[in-house]
Amino acid sequence: MEAKAKLRLGAKGSVAALSILLALESGIDHDLLAPVFGPDWVQVASALPASGGAASLMAEEDAVTTIFRENTASVVNITNLQQGRMGGSLDITEVPVGTGTGFVWDDKGHVITNFHVIKGASDVRVTLIDKNTYAATVVGFDEDKDIAILTLQGVNPRDLIPIRVGRSGGLLVGQTVFAIGNPFGLDHTMSSGIVSGLGRVIQSQSGRPIRGAIQTDAAINPGNSGGPLLDRKGQLIGVNTAILDPTGRGANVGVGFAIPVDTVRGIVEQIITYGKIVRPYLGITLAPDQALAQLGRKGVLVLDVPANSPASGRLQPTYRSLTGIVLGDVIVAVDGKPVEGSGDLFGCLDALKVGDTVRLTVERGKGSREEVSITLGGKTTTFES
Repeated sequence: MEAKAKLRLGAKGSVAALSILLALESGIDHDLLAPVFGPDWVQVASALPASGGAASLMAEEDAVTTIFRENTASVVNITNLQQGRMGGSLDITEVPVGTGTGFVWDDKGHVITNFHVIKGASDVRVTLIDKNTYAATVVGFDEDKDIAILTLQGVNPRDLIPIRVGRSGGLLVGQTVFAIGNPFGLDHTMSSGIVSGLGRVIQSQSGRPIRGAIQTDAAINPGNSGGPLLDRKGQLIGVNTAILDPTGRGANVGVGFAIPVDTVRGIVEQIITYGKIVRPYLGITLAPDQALAQLGRKGVLVLDVPANSPASGRLQPTYRSLTGIVLGDVIVAVDGKPVEGSGDLFGCLDALKVGDTVRLTVERGKGSREEVSITLGGKTTTFES
């Protein structure tokens, strides 16, 4: 019988055996299969190991639903209210101008979102998973990194479930990620994907570059901004902030970006603990990149050098003479790293600290290059408590 069964299996192939396996796993009685495939086939199929496909899929689905279940209560809906007139009324009232996503940072009522979600707001409202809505005040923000910290008014700490904060430093391309947010007003929507790229550079609302962004193909749409990007452990690894939109219609094309949580943590802790942000700066005013580009030159043109700034007396500004405009210094390198535009310069400064000394390579006058050393000062933005 065993030899005969093996012979039949080889002759008929694995397709029939797979058919029997699927029938068996569907709960069809063995006796019903015998008239179709013969009694030997039932014996062969019964001796084969179970595929385990359905069980594995269920386990994977259970892991994903667990991530959603454990994190969805930490995700909030944010409404940006601004003063305006509704319809033909002459009365000024608060009008909703946009919505976004945020998440609970701690049990003290702090909520994190993107700065552009609450930009220009005269009032901010935050709605929790239980549909209760609370007024929120802005604790502080970093426009250059597109991060804002809110605090909820009158909320019971027991109603808050802080998100679990992970790390972004060890991420690898290909890792599974999940986004939870409120796209198009559809609250607590989950999408999944992978880390598609690392170390991307995106532009903030202030025009300064945000370096080290996480690229993902998880669906991110209008309304997702400020929401969490999670790893397969359900830990926060980034804040969803932007999409690549070649159509100009605000639609997802599978290229989204998140600010890495390691960057976010530093900003949030600095604002919550000290009520301010301190950034290194040269103390100069830059000309728009287009000004040099029209001259066919690369670098960053110094437009002005205020008195008492770190660069005062070291860099030359642009000025108007009797014969026309005299260009100031053009910064072409920082510590030997080429600078082709303002994005390169800001990127170099982001990696430095207040008190560091930088070596600038500048083109001065008719093109001669000089080295200038400047000790970076600190630009402090303080927020009222």
